[in-house]
Amino acid sequence: MAKASQTFGEWPLKRLMTEVIGSGPKSADDMSHDQAREAFQRILAGEPEDTTLGAFWLANRWKRNNPAELSAYTDVMREESVVTAEPECDPVDCGANYDGKDTSAILGVGAGVVAAAAGTPVVVHSGDYVPSQKATAYKHVLDELGIRTELEPTESADMVDETGFGFYYQPAFNPGIHDLFERRDEMGVRTFVNTIETVANPANADVHLGSFYHLAFAKKLTDLIKESDQLDYSRAIFFQGMEGYDDIRPGYTKVAEWDEAGADGEESFDDYEIETAEYGMEMERDDLAVDNMAADSAAITEAVLAGERDDHFADAIALNGAFRMYARQDVDSLEAGLEQAREVIADGSAQAVLEELQAY
Repeated sequence: MAKASQTFGEWPLKRLMTEVIGSGPKSADDMSHDQAREAFQRILAGEPEDTTLGAFWLANRWKRNNPAELSAYTDVMREESVVTAEPECDPVDCGANYDGKDTSAILGVGAGVVAAAAGTPVVVHSGDYVPSQKATAYKHVLDELGIRTELEPTESADMVDETGFGFYYQPAFNPGIHDLFERRDEMGVRTFVNTIETVANPANADVHLGSFYHLAFAKKLTDLIKESDQLDYSRAIFFQGMEGYDDIRPGYTKVAEWDEAGADGEESFDDYEIETAEYGMEMERDDLAVDNMAADSAAITEAVLAGERDDHFADAIALNGAFRMYARQDVDSLEAGLEQAREVIADGSAQAVLEELQAY
């Protein structure tokens, strides 16, 4: 239940269900920004009963949240739950879907290490088998690589400053969201929490790299960022990653790129496609499949960074590393980033960063 000292407004979740959002996907109304804020404050305080909370989450899923609601939820999360620790460098914030993937290898660890070796600091964050999918995420690959993951936020910030790559662990930096784990698990489906946790931005980064399932959702996420009072991203790139994760798909990948101040100083939003064949990579989705997600992803990462593989996995890690460099505008093009990615693998710089992480 809510803390006795905490007071709210006039909109408990049951009233919002009855009067605003609970009438079904076609007839439901959107909440105001203030109503959505109050709703999530009540949720983080533990006030709603399980049935009411489940109904509220499902009603939000039916009607689909607009950017104003999502930005309100995000701001409350940042104000009341997120513990930030800002490294001295300004990393790319990589917030892949926390509930993970279960078919294709997770390439983001290798890609982030490659980018770090090339001079682009990278931060990743995840929980531990988060609902609803409860599949393999960043933490589990890092664990297999022998890299510390159960870090306090200040330790995570030090990690990225020392090595160029840092991991932030959700229970430590976003405890209010972590406390919702069991109630989210009982839902059996994703809720809006799955969306907002990916933009928690524990490192207060300026650039965000995220993923989506459909292009229209990418526009909603950039609108969330613009309407948020708590997020200070000035640039964000979202792409249709493999299994919704932040790994570029073999073949075609749709990309949405938002810049608060584009080349002409005006806000810009563009969408385009990346075709892996244009970079000499003739691969299919099945070429990146693995049997044991965490263990195989870690083994592949180690082998690629050591220069021991020259295959589709090596190509995919290099391209994803290049995309992180491009996101931070450390290179002018993916081609330039890809050249740097291959150089730091070949000269041993990427493997050296991995070894620093394992020793941290």
